[in-house]
Amino acid sequence: MEFLRADQARMHLVMMLALTFGTGIIDAVGYLGLDRVFTANMTGNVVILGMGLARAEDLPVLGPAVALVAFLLGAGIGGRSLRGARTGWSGRSSIAFAAVGALVLGTGVASLFVVPEEGTVWGGVVTALLGLAMGAQAAAARRLAVADVTTVVVTSTIVGLAAESRLAGGTGKNAGRRVLAVLLILAGAAAGALLLKVHIGLGMAVAGVLALVVALLGHLARERVADARP
Repeated sequence: MEFLRADQARMHLVMMLALTFGTGIIDAVGYLGLDRVFTANMTGNVVILGMGLARAEDLPVLGPAVALVAFLLGAGIGGRSLRGARTGWSGRSSIAFAAVGALVLGTGVASLFVVPEEGTVWGGVVTALLGLAMGAQAAAARRLAVADVTTVVVTSTIVGLAAESRLAGGTGKNAGRRVLAVLLILAGAAAGALLLKVHIGLGMAVAGVLALVVALLGHLARERVADARP
């Protein structure tokens, strides 16, 4: 039983790292394809919004504001839906991640037919839907509490990597997962930029499918542990 739990914990780590890769794709699509908007990395988004309000470099205001409000709404919905759920992966976790995947995939497929462009209503809707999905994903990942992997930001991960390294007098604990989280969001951003050259909807579709696979694997792993209980 303990082995199954340890195996499940490792799987949770792998799945959250996979979602981190997907976040890189989504933010590359948003920044490069939706007028310099981050729909997952709210630190960067808030900074862009602040500079936009100061009218610096013709940076956007509406897009980042829409993404921020949608992210907050998504995180609120995600937190509310998981309130009272047991610690770790629950049936509600499966539903939350599946909903995120379906929303991102659906947005990507729709964008294959109607391309979102900056300054258009559809462009704003796509920004809002991606922000909503990423907020819900962040809330679900937070509930799962995989150390050092939030799926949507790596600033705290980089701080932990450096501050707790052996060079800083620490133990270097979790250095591997921290490095992987940074590399995967980097690789995701590169993949998103490449997919954008093909079509803006393709990156969203890939990230959506990835989230759906994570939801399925997490649900199956949960069922495996439940079946092993005496």
